Amino acid sequence: MSENLKTIKELADELGVSKKKIHYQVSKLDSDLIQKLDGTIYLDKSAITAIKENIGYVSKTKLDSGAIQNRQHLDSELDTQNTKLIHEKSEQINYLKEQIKNKDNQISVKDEQIKSLVEAQKQIQNLLDQQQRLALQDKKLLEEYRAENDNLKALKMPSEDKKENQSQEEVQTLKKQMEALNDKIKGQEQLNNQVSKKWWKFWK
Repeated sequence: MSENLKTIKELADELGVSKKKIHYQVSKLDSDLIQKLDGTIYLDKSAITAIKENIGYVSKTKLDSGAIQNRQHLDSELDTQNTKLIHEKSEQINYLKEQIKNKDNQISVKDEQIKSLVEAQKQIQNLLDQQQRLALQDKKLLEEYRAENDNLKALKMPSEDKKENQSQEEVQTLKKQMEALNDKIKGQEQLNNQVSKKWWKFWK
């Protein structure tokens, strides 16, 4: 049997259609295009070509060629879209990285500010404690000064029965003590003023 001859089933399988459809097309062919052997119908090359044309069959080779061209076009379009999308995503990623960097810098600045505020709070607390201690010292010194001053006043106004020949040396000693006490009070007041000025400058 020639390799160019095919049965109805073989042709139907090749074309991917039903045998019934091939039978119908065979019935429209000239009898000389058909061969029968042992009750089986065989179709030659001319019959097969006529049947393919009648059912609008397009060869797989032509389909593959068109599909390849279409696929190449689609691949090219897809590559273009992918490239564009990758470029856009890359720009977005770079933008987000820049934003994250800026946020990190801002957080770093905030951390430094918080650290400075904590240090400033500690310094303020230390200044307040120091001012409180100085106020207590001032109060104590003023009390001592008043007591010494009262004693000196008493010495400057001796009672009538006090002897007029009181030692001049004792009077000079008391004057020196009074001057020394006044110097001590002035020094303490200057120190207190310096601390107060530092505290006020810190808040400005």
